[in-house]
Amino acid sequence: MIRRLMLAASAVAVSAVAAAAEVKPAVVYDLGGKFDKSFNEAAYTGAEAFKTETGIDYADFEIQNDAQREQALRRFAQRGHDPIIAIGFSQAAAVEKVAKEFPESRFGIVDMVVDLPNVRSILFKEHEGSYLVGIMAAMASESDKVGFVGGMDIPLIRKFACGYVGGAKAAGATDVYQNMTGTTGAAWNDPAKGSELTKNQFAQGADVVYHAAGGTGIGVIQAAADEGKLAIGVDSNQNGMAPGSVLTSMLKRVDIAVMDAFMDVKNDEWSTGFEVLGLAEGGVDYAMDDNNKSLVSADMLTAVEAAKAKIISGEIVVHDYMADSTCPY
Repeated sequence: MIRRLMLAASAVAVSAVAAAAEVKPAVVYDLGGKFDKSFNEAAYTGAEAFKTETGIDYADFEIQNDAQREQALRRFAQRGHDPIIAIGFSQAAAVEKVAKEFPESRFGIVDMVVDLPNVRSILFKEHEGSYLVGIMAAMASESDKVGFVGGMDIPLIRKFACGYVGGAKAAGATDVYQNMTGTTGAAWNDPAKGSELTKNQFAQGADVVYHAAGGTGIGVIQAAADEGKLAIGVDSNQNGMAPGSVLTSMLKRVDIAVMDAFMDVKNDEWSTGFEVLGLAEGGVDYAMDDNNKSLVSADMLTAVEAAKAKIISGEIVVHDYMADSTCPY
């Protein structure tokens, strides 16, 4: 279970009436849907884990366009759902508006801060996990050239990219090619474009490509399998999508964050403010399982575990693009 850093605690702001309310959770997914094999699916996995453990069902909604964000949140609030968790930074304006309309309801949002007394904001140190998989990419590469494919070109995805470049360069990569898929929400669900960008990077000499692209990343992984190269997954454990072709996955534990939010209401332990979850808190990591163990050498594991320990101790500080929109690597 993630140990939270509640940097702006305001648990007392939730009224006694809300605290005693029936647990009736809901999730609103971002574009790409709950079976995107990545970011949204991590949230779905957390909701399912809560359901399995407690026997309490939840409601969810997969938006098809931006206008549906606010509609879905308001509908869940009107029906008495509590807490209501919004997945993705793009939900911020809708969460802020609806949370003000329903001050007795509890809301959560992943990847953005909404500063209201009934909202929990959940952020991750994606740059730390990306640094680790960058090390692994460089060590697995035979050409010393690796790649990155992002989804929507936003600072959050640049944050993944910059951390990855830092780790790859630290482990000896000479080139890190980068492409973003697009500038709208459609960039999260374009596997064909993901495959095209990945094959272009392979043509330039890269032999390992990391994606932070939601459903678009399915195309990245398929391209690696088709070309006999390696991909790195993101958010969920994607090692099993193409065993032998996925070096590892950068885990972003949205699943635990969602389950924690639901459990905290159930156990009358809800708190608000914002939390930032990195390696030290178990919020990000890299994935090892039977699907990739033959791809990861003992030297790679030693190197990545050493870097992980140094990041947690503060000896290595990975640049955070969201704090400073330059990448020094």
